[in-house]
Amino acid sequence: MTSARTATLGLILNQHHQSLLDDWIRTLTAKLGRKEKSGEFEIRRQAEQFLTLLARTVDSGASDDTDGSDWGDVRHLLGEVSRTRALQGFSSLDTASFVFALKEPLFGHLRTALSEQPLVLAQEIAATSSLFDRLGLYTIEVHQKAREQVILRQQQELLELSTPVVQLWQNVLALPLIGTLDSARTQVVMESLLQKIVETGAMIAIIDITGVPTVDTLVAQHLLKTIAAARLMGADCIISGIRPQIAQTIVHLGVNLEDVTTKATLADAFMVALKKTGSRITVQHAE
Repeated sequence: MTSARTATLGLILNQHHQSLLDDWIRTLTAKLGRKEKSGEFEIRRQAEQFLTLLARTVDSGASDDTDGSDWGDVRHLLGEVSRTRALQGFSSLDTASFVFALKEPLFGHLRTALSEQPLVLAQEIAATSSLFDRLGLYTIEVHQKAREQVILRQQQELLELSTPVVQLWQNVLALPLIGTLDSARTQVVMESLLQKIVETGAMIAIIDITGVPTVDTLVAQHLLKTIAAARLMGADCIISGIRPQIAQTIVHLGVNLEDVTTKATLADAFMVALKKTGSRITVQHAE
């Protein structure tokens, strides 16, 4: 059976739909300023949908448990709003304001409808406020998850951009590494290199670590894994950028690079690669 609170709220949502919508949009744009005004058409569309779904859910006699199946359509819409706003750069509090800004217009209608029943009014406002708090917190939760996904995707894109594989010469690739080489980045490095080997049929891959600040046991293991994977694809690897400090570190760590060609500079490695592929550069002097 529908409770008195639900009946009152549902009545107001249905009878005062347009005025609630107008007051809500006005409150929302006042709180968020230009950010909100720039997408007012989209906000109005979402607000219309939310009011309609909210009225339908309340009229159905749904419980106050907003995690229940009765509130599925409302949660779905709020999830869409939250994810969209996360992509647009809104904060989680700005996103929650989509729900919270409807409180005051609703409370105004509740005060008018229940002006002669102060106890009922107090109960109704408390229950409605609690309901909207739960819905608002749901938008914050979805927004935070969406932002985490955006950040993870951006990190992945940065990893891919920071590990370019370039073709220096026929059958010769170069992979310049800059920054720390951790497990996640090693995976991207390996995938990028192997893909390029398949595309070009390269025989030699030069891995330049001039821009790698330090080489520890873990970094050395990552390099060896990448070299082993490249060899399985038919390409030999040369490591360039071996500075004196890094050479000492590698020896101190006991890392076995005996079967790997290493050079101090990328230019030296390139000359070795040309020799291994049977290519040579001929300098012609102008007469």
